[in-house]
Amino acid sequence: MRKITLIPGDGIGTEISRSLVKIFESAKVPIEFEVENAGLTVYKQTGELIPESLYKSIEKNKVAIKGPITTPIGEGFRSINVSLRKKYDLYSNIRPVKSISGINTKYENVNMVIFRENTEGLYIGEEKFEDKEKTSAIAIKRITKKGSTRIIKEAFEYAKKNNFNKVTVVHKANILKITDGMFLETAREISKQYKDIELEEMIVDNMCMQLVTNPQKFQVIVTMNFYGDFLSDLAAGLVGGLGIAPGANIGDDIAIFEAVHGSAPDIAGQNKANPTALILSSIEMLKYLNLNEYAKKIEKAIFKVLALPNFKTYDLSGNVGTKEFTDKIIEFL
Repeated sequence: MRKITLIPGDGIGTEISRSLVKIFESAKVPIEFEVENAGLTVYKQTGELIPESLYKSIEKNKVAIKGPITTPIGEGFRSINVSLRKKYDLYSNIRPVKSISGINTKYENVNMVIFRENTEGLYIGEEKFEDKEKTSAIAIKRITKKGSTRIIKEAFEYAKKNNFNKVTVVHKANILKITDGMFLETAREISKQYKDIELEEMIVDNMCMQLVTNPQKFQVIVTMNFYGDFLSDLAAGLVGGLGIAPGANIGDDIAIFEAVHGSAPDIAGQNKANPTALILSSIEMLKYLNLNEYAKKIEKAIFKVLALPNFKTYDLSGNVGTKEFTDKIIEFL
């Protein structure tokens, strides 16, 4: 029995985490969840944003799955997500984006995976005022050869393993010639090691346009932290939104899987939350743990539910509650 750290989070996190546990129990997945929480709820109760017990649990179990955590905008603490990524050097943020039967969108046959560098760029959080009057402020963007190499290598290895024949590197090297230039040049160097995989270079603003005009042309996308944040959410919107978007943060020896949507406090406790993103993230976790048969079993069940006509959660313009949605997945198991 493998022990995994479960971080329910804030808002709807408790509800969708409960759904996940119930589904795993019904599928007889050989995993035991060790529950440790972090975020605004914990802070109000204990004065700690991230309890030491959570750090110890992650470091012991090496794998965690996390619900949404509330981060105040413009004040207070920085993102707990960013803090965990930096502390454990979870440099690969991996976001699969795939069309799902039964989810009505303008796009069909979308099948891409975005690799976002997770520890560098503008999100290192180094900012300062340039003058005493605080009328001018700057933010530092840091790109390193090491950081660029490892995320780009991960993207090419993923493409090779999953029979993709193209990797698209997204940049703004036409303007940011040193930082983005280094990232782009690193991609060119690494691509020479993969003769059967095409390297496509695309400037980030053009990439945004291409994603909404012809998303089917993309397979594996690799980019820096800041651009990847926007592109991964944009791509999720192509296939139905963040409510069905899985996410993973993976380092050399620790991995945290997560639902990437917000904590939605306005609907918390009302049986309106969609647990799909967390469940799909858990499927990626099972694949990471080589529990592939359980991953396939749960994936097959949730895709059957999503394909049902007139059976959608509130975020997908339906009226099916969290509990009813969860029970239907269990029925199809």
